[in-house]
Amino acid sequence: MSSEKAQLTHLKQILINLISGAMGGVACVVSGQPFDTAKVKMQTFPTMYRGFVDCAVRTYHAEGLRGLYHGTTPALLANVAENAVLFACYGFCQSLVSSCLGLQDPSQLSDWHKATAGSLASVFSSLALCPTELVKCRIQTQHEMRLSGHKDIPQKSTPWSVVRAIMSSEGIPGLFRGLSSTWLREIPGYFFFFGGYELSIDILSQRQSSKDLPGALVVTVSGGVGGACFWLSVYPVDSVKSRIQVLSSAPHSKGFMVSLLHILRTEGFYPLYSGLMPTVVRAFPSNAALFLAYEMTKRTLTDYCCAPI
Repeated sequence: MSSEKAQLTHLKQILINLISGAMGGVACVVSGQPFDTAKVKMQTFPTMYRGFVDCAVRTYHAEGLRGLYHGTTPALLANVAENAVLFACYGFCQSLVSSCLGLQDPSQLSDWHKATAGSLASVFSSLALCPTELVKCRIQTQHEMRLSGHKDIPQKSTPWSVVRAIMSSEGIPGLFRGLSSTWLREIPGYFFFFGGYELSIDILSQRQSSKDLPGALVVTVSGGVGGACFWLSVYPVDSVKSRIQVLSSAPHSKGFMVSLLHILRTEGFYPLYSGLMPTVVRAFPSNAALFLAYEMTKRTLTDYCCAPI
């Protein structure tokens, strides 16, 4: 009976993390989508815009306010799917790491051990993220693809029409174009993401134990720090990934290493950081919103599930 109760408790915790992560994903997209649109445009076409403001203004004049919110639907799907899986697996990976280290409870893990658990969790969340982010990137850069001479790009596309086009030309594997690049970004990126978050929590709250719950302000600031750490650590990899996913719709697309060497040989090092400013500006509020929504939802659901009936 105690074994069944332990399994039920474990299942409840997974569901709480899953729902809380999904709510965090929604908060992340709502607070930062225009910045993400500018980032993808500047990464894929670094010579087309002088900077973030130029990109935002020209996008607004060419496509209206909707242009800055292109890809919102797949972005929501991407972030909800990624963060739901990420935080559900994060709890499991914390238990796995603590078991490997011979610790009795995940609360005994250091910040660096939790960062390792976050890195492991990203292996699974990338599988949910890659197809939806591929669709998002292609929708966000349709205007620039037409300007650069790709005449077969339709004037208007929906997420479903992009998925149909990929499936008809490449099949299911086409939806996972850029998966290796996604792993190269996510695995080290989430080490710094969770490491920066947990370390910031400890510094700001000066808690005596990891079981002590930090306040909303500390969670908000620490979430922003975690997001900034993520992008500052892996941005060049993300730039290559964006190009692979957008330009894979064109013939003769290349893999990660070939694309990276081609960029370095023909354009230099600087284009790998094109769009960094709007990304870091977006990272702080959007990831602050992500962690705040995650922590508050998790506490609410935990209190509800633990309340006597």
